[in-house]
Amino acid sequence: MAEARDVVRIPDAKVALSTASVYPESTATAFEIAARLGYDGVEVMVWTDPVSQDIEALRRLSDYHRIPVLAVHAPCLLITQRVWSTDPWTKLQRARAAAEKLGASTVVVHPPFRWQRQYARGFVEGVWRMANETDVRFAVENMYPWRYRDREMLAYAPDWDVTKEDYRHFTIDLSHASTSRTDALEMIDRMGDRLGHVHMADGRGSAKDEHLVPGRGDQPCAEVLRGLAARGFDGHVVIEVNTRRAMSSAEREADLAEALEFTRRHLSSAASAIEVPRR
Repeated sequence: MAEARDVVRIPDAKVALSTASVYPESTATAFEIAARLGYDGVEVMVWTDPVSQDIEALRRLSDYHRIPVLAVHAPCLLITQRVWSTDPWTKLQRARAAAEKLGASTVVVHPPFRWQRQYARGFVEGVWRMANETDVRFAVENMYPWRYRDREMLAYAPDWDVTKEDYRHFTIDLSHASTSRTDALEMIDRMGDRLGHVHMADGRGSAKDEHLVPGRGDQPCAEVLRGLAARGFDGHVVIEVNTRRAMSSAEREADLAEALEFTRRHLSSAASAIEVPRR
């Protein structure tokens, strides 16, 4: 005879800290905090901090803190329009080169802004072409419509809902799902096996992208994490939260420790029962 017993599954996914999560502190501080709290690695947000743009500086930080760079977020924000060139394809090429040199498996990229018309017209095909030239995953991230009072502007092309297009890999961002008022679980179902990367954060459906610590909003963060563990998700789960309102470095670090504990706890929750011999 044998009896069923619940077991804790060791998750395949690594939990990383986005360097954006320590803003307004520096990229270097993100590596230090990630190492001290026990994160599995970092995702480098390439932005106006010169260190985030410098591959050798990032390599030195990674080596010094013994914390790997697992992903590179290409400079796709409004404030990074001049970072790594003004040409969006050059930005992606440099992000891919950075990922390859740093040993990162993923480049996160946003869909184009609607006013980047030429870039948008060839974006889907161009991302496929670049993905075919490397082992690095180009994981296109879901975004959201911009809202002001009762008005809505579609700021991204081909669409903020990236599941409407044929991309090889997706990034799901739960804060963006909240802002777009999209059911995150349904979006993950639409992404299917092409889901390659996760930005873990929470939200309350505000028109502003909130990036709350998971568990502080109304998104199904715990359910998403348990589902990832159950399916053997082998991508990265990246904590990308807003800590700008932290009153001190200690408060910021406490928020990031809470986010890590929440994520690891739900990734490692009891999995399906297995058969073990009865003594």
